Amino acid sequence: MKTGFIVVFLFLFELASYSQTSPINYYWLKLRDKTGTPYQVNHPEAFLSKRAIDRRNRQSIPIDQTDLPVSSVYLDSLKNRGATVIHISKWLNGVTVLCDTGKIRGIAKLPFITMMEITKPVKTVKSAILKFNEEELNGAIDPARYGTSLTQLTQLNGQVLHNAGYRGKGIQIAILDAGFWHVNDIVAFDTLRNSGRILGTRDFVDPTSDIYQQHTHGMCVLSCMAGNQPSVLLGTAPDASYYLFRTEDAPTEYLIEEDNWVAAAELADSLGVDVINSSLGYSQFDDPMMNHFYSELNGSKTRITQGANLAFQKGILVFTSAGNEGDNAWRHILAPSDGENVIGVAAVDKKGIRASFSSVGPAYGGAIKPNVAAMGSLTYLITSAGVPGYSSGTSFSSPVLAGMGACLLQANPYSDVKLVKKAIEQSANRYTYPDSLTGYGIPDFDKADKYLKLYTLIPQIQKESWSVFPNPFNNFITIQNIERISGGTGIITIYSLSGTCLWQSTLPVSETIEVKNLSRLPIGVMVLSIRYGNKEEHFKIIKTSR
Repeated sequence: MKTGFIVVFLFLFELASYSQTSPINYYWLKLRDKTGTPYQVNHPEAFLSKRAIDRRNRQSIPIDQTDLPVSSVYLDSLKNRGATVIHISKWLNGVTVLCDTGKIRGIAKLPFITMMEITKPVKTVKSAILKFNEEELNGAIDPARYGTSLTQLTQLNGQVLHNAGYRGKGIQIAILDAGFWHVNDIVAFDTLRNSGRILGTRDFVDPTSDIYQQHTHGMCVLSCMAGNQPSVLLGTAPDASYYLFRTEDAPTEYLIEEDNWVAAAELADSLGVDVINSSLGYSQFDDPMMNHFYSELNGSKTRITQGANLAFQKGILVFTSAGNEGDNAWRHILAPSDGENVIGVAAVDKKGIRASFSSVGPAYGGAIKPNVAAMGSLTYLITSAGVPGYSSGTSFSSPVLAGMGACLLQANPYSDVKLVKKAIEQSANRYTYPDSLTGYGIPDFDKADKYLKLYTLIPQIQKESWSVFPNPFNNFITIQNIERISGGTGIITIYSLSGTCLWQSTLPVSETIEVKNLSRLPIGVMVLSIRYGNKEEHFKIIKTSR
């Protein structure tokens, strides 16, 4: 308590000392280069965690100049000239500073500064912008294991992965949001807390605050993924681990929140996070001079979108809400959901019908946006009152989908994010005829999993439990159990290369399984799947005419 008081006092004292000179504001400064950085790309262990390096190696992603921390020489020069550094972005090679208007004019003329932009005035008023939809509550509870939350899972065919044991275990998710009110004591998060799977928190808006006493929005979002209240609610990634980052200043709306977001994404990357969910979006601000034009939502223009794209390029699967602008004058998607590497998520109801409030695409220039859709109309979650109920918004369709993305990564640990994003999109029900309302439509995570199993190269050191012969085959296949286990039943499935189920049967597991009467299968290459317990293996097989 005493340390926190000292930090607050010093921060307030600094603001007071500034106010005695000239008006102070927050500014974004773009740096020319990284001359003077003490780090090197061939020694990433100095600035990235082992988990972050392993993630890049697993996906064959090189360490490059964007990974290097910014120049300490430039930072020292800014501090010596009276600027207080708030955020540092190595990806975008820039800094957010707090500085008075007199000094910032001189700083902007420094040879290593290529651009200066105000991102927030210190003196602000309560925003007139409605950021988050009002909730629609209903206390009805289904007694089944998932409770009423089952609908949002089965709409994505996510129960197939859950039943196979893929519920996000070992996957790390960073949530960038407005606050995580009472996550430290709400019952639905007991399992998450007691198992030590809240890996860390940070407030990028006010480092002195208690993140669990801030806005309820991030808590609601977290419950869509991590909520675990038996027979009431089970999130889409209940076994994953989470970082909780506050980047959104709910009472106001200024460009600095995009800087907060990029800083949080860079921290998530350095920690080795696998998935980012951001149920936030930006276009209009309290200062109209900061507003984004639709032409800026072209997939790579805004700072927050650049940051989201780079997070993906570093091997992180990025999900963001498309926005709740469908019923108002703006209508378009919001940044960073326009990002070319970002999975922007629209909202549908339990019947798969688009919610009227869901923002529409395309991105400026015509790229398909939103990418996909999930249940965001009357999603079942922990509401802002801290109890189970319904709420609506693309804020909730995004985490429902992001949680399943984590399960998909767990099931396919050797797949890179480009292939995972493609699998999610190709599995969706409108993939062959996308539109500007729900993009490729509602994904099917069983199909996405099969797609990845087909096209991901598994390292040869992985031990297989089964062998399949003859291959090619005509009328029968023999499946031999290498580990000599027996007992119980296994599910044998044969798929086409497009993922269509051609043949399936549940058979007793023994050392040798005979699969007969296959002459009616089409000639050509197919995939045979063997699922036994929580383990599944796939084999490419060839059917001949005789």
